[in-house]
Amino acid sequence: MFLWAGSKGAQGSGSERSRTFYQKIREYDVLEKRRTVTALKAGEDRAILLGLSMILFSAMMYFVLGITMVRSYSDSVWTEESNCTVLKSNIVAEINCSYSCGSECRKSSRFPCLQVYVSLNFTSKVLRLSYNEEAHEANPECFYIPKCHKDHTLMHSIVMNISERLKTHQQVLCYYDPSEQQDSVLLTRLYGRGAIISSLLWPTCTLVGGTLIIAMVKLTQYLSFLCEQISRIKRMGLYSLKGASHTRVCTRKLNGSIQDGV
Repeated sequence: MFLWAGSKGAQGSGSERSRTFYQKIREYDVLEKRRTVTALKAGEDRAILLGLSMILFSAMMYFVLGITMVRSYSDSVWTEESNCTVLKSNIVAEINCSYSCGSECRKSSRFPCLQVYVSLNFTSKVLRLSYNEEAHEANPECFYIPKCHKDHTLMHSIVMNISERLKTHQQVLCYYDPSEQQDSVLLTRLYGRGAIISSLLWPTCTLVGGTLIIAMVKLTQYLSFLCEQISRIKRMGLYSLKGASHTRVCTRKLNGSIQDGV
């Protein structure tokens, strides 16, 4: 009986020690995991905030470009390209303009109105040439509207240089209205197709980058959750095997003690 009691006491103290040891290790692992999860969560929150900021910035850029460049490009009726032959380029009048001379001061000046006529090569139709959409809206009779200055001679020399260049280059590339509702053509468009594509490239890259950042964070969280589930399943199976082996060892020791006592 004494041997039975002694073996039982030693067995109980050994199992309690092993249980306490495993419990301490488990508590340490849980503490380390909490610290790691806290650090990872803070980094993931910052990454998601960065991605959302990039998406918001790209949306604002799309809005600004949409109401300025894209709208002007889509509203323009001069969409087709063709070669034009310069027929006449001369100054027809002096146009009044005003310039700023201070915070609440404006003075008047004058600039020469250069009128240019061209013919479309494939139709031989004579049309008036404007520099771009802004010049056509400001004054459709004048080819180019220079910035108003106090020095009238400077503006006159600028316009005369343009006239001489047009006379030198008889063939120019121009844009016309395919519906033939406009009686003028443009030398250049205010916003061409290349300018629109290049301006939309950066907000598109920002939008794609922000979306990829958020998607990668979510994918990392999902993979981390799967790894945690797999580790938990393996841990539960390992604890079950350890418990079964520990029970078998204890049973063997108990049977040996009983036999020794007998």
